[in-house]
Amino acid sequence: MQGVYFRHSTRREAERLGVRGIARNLPDGSVEVIAHGTPETVESLREWLHRGPSGARVAAVEEFELPSTGQLGEDQDGLWTRSFRVE
Repeated sequence: MQGVYFRHSTRREAERLGVRGIARNLPDGSVEVIAHGTPETVESLREWLHRGPSGARVAAVEEFELPSTGQLGEDQDGLWTRSFRVE
């Protein structure tokens, strides 16, 4: 995935959707994405991760709900934080 600018493309898509977070390459070649936004925008990003940018071949997307901490999880402000591992 690193060869198709998956991480960079994910950041651009997240910005377009108004989702905050990070995207980073993992040693095994997958990409970890931590996304924070409204339920609708995080869901839109999740759907995009299944497709990825042009030229990407997404084999799997694992989703992990993060615990609520007042800053992550389903926050008091109604926002979601989710972690995704994209292969």
